[in-house]
Amino acid sequence: MRILVIDDDEKLCQVVKRGLEEQLYAVDCVYNGDDGQYYAENTPYDLIILDVMMPQKNGLEVCRNLISKKINTPIIMLTAKDTIGDRVKGLDTGADDYLVKPFAFPELLARTRALLRRKGESKSSEIKLGDLVINTLTHEVFWKEHPIDLTSKEYVILEYLMRNPNAVLTRTMIENHAWDYELDSSSNLVDVYIKRIRQKIDTDQSKSIIQTIRGAGYRIGIRN
Repeated sequence: MRILVIDDDEKLCQVVKRGLEEQLYAVDCVYNGDDGQYYAENTPYDLIILDVMMPQKNGLEVCRNLISKKINTPIIMLTAKDTIGDRVKGLDTGADDYLVKPFAFPELLARTRALLRRKGESKSSEIKLGDLVINTLTHEVFWKEHPIDLTSKEYVILEYLMRNPNAVLTRTMIENHAWDYELDSSSNLVDVYIKRIRQKIDTDQSKSIIQTIRGAGYRIGIRN
């Protein structure tokens, strides 16, 4: 899952980025509203963490502009103002949740998980597909009830596939959700990681749960 953090406090941004990356999220940070709006409009993020008070363009304006462009990425709004009026204004603008600074990172993380579950229309932390089960809270993976040891990036890619069963996901889509902008898009990393995941969860390649769609990308689903 890929998250955009927009906040002019660069130190706070980096702390949040580091904490989220430890939870296996891919994270981009930008430090003003103009850049934040550009990133949000041009990259399919799963969640945006947006500060209200920023130079050039504040968070309320960014949120309003994204809504007007029908970008429905869930937004957690951050602010140092702790009044009912400020919270109401943020939520009425289109934000999905509101967190007052200073905040405890575990609370931000819990709100992040809650919004991502809501986006997937499921309150359960488990995602199941046939004999494959993943727990999005503990990052545990089971294949035919046996635990599978995945690297952090392997897990991120598998979770993205599992959240989109039977859909064809292009290599670019997988890259956009599993890596930040530091990835060299000319690499074949997606193919390498898909091969590693297959080797761990499905040794019968003729009936692999992860299917290659020639010329398009990959799809996960049950095969007869």
